Amino acid sequence: MASILNPYIGFNGNAREAMEFYREVFGGELTVNTYGDFGQAEAGGGADRIMHSMLTTTASFTLMGADSPQADQDASGGRISVSVSGEDEGELRGYWEKLSAGGTVMVPMEKQMWGDIFGMCTDRYGITWLVDIIQPRS
Repeated sequence: MASILNPYIGFNGNAREAMEFYREVFGGELTVNTYGDFGQAEAGGGADRIMHSMLTTTASFTLMGADSPQADQDASGGRISVSVSGEDEGELRGYWEKLSAGGTVMVPMEKQMWGDIFGMCTDRYGITWLVDIIQPRS
């Protein structure tokens, strides 16, 4: 099997809510394990906090997330950005609409100087998303 790179996002107590939101955006199967599932309620700041979650989609996306081990640690995810790109404009605009709803749009989804349709937003969980609809080159 070839090596793969997957974004792994740290949250501060709302990993379950965020990962369920991303399942609504991208579809797919979400697996969630709490600290309590593994008898480590104290290590995670509570038995219900997420120790590990993984969303896998039919589009071959894999997104992972967890609550930080310390309840008071800043793990908002603001230190990373996630990029989604491709040629299926309808699919990508659908992701954009869901990700930007309730968030902050930094770059509106529109044609850019390099020729692609691109937008950038921070979702309601503080994660920055870059969505690029690749346009045919002549």
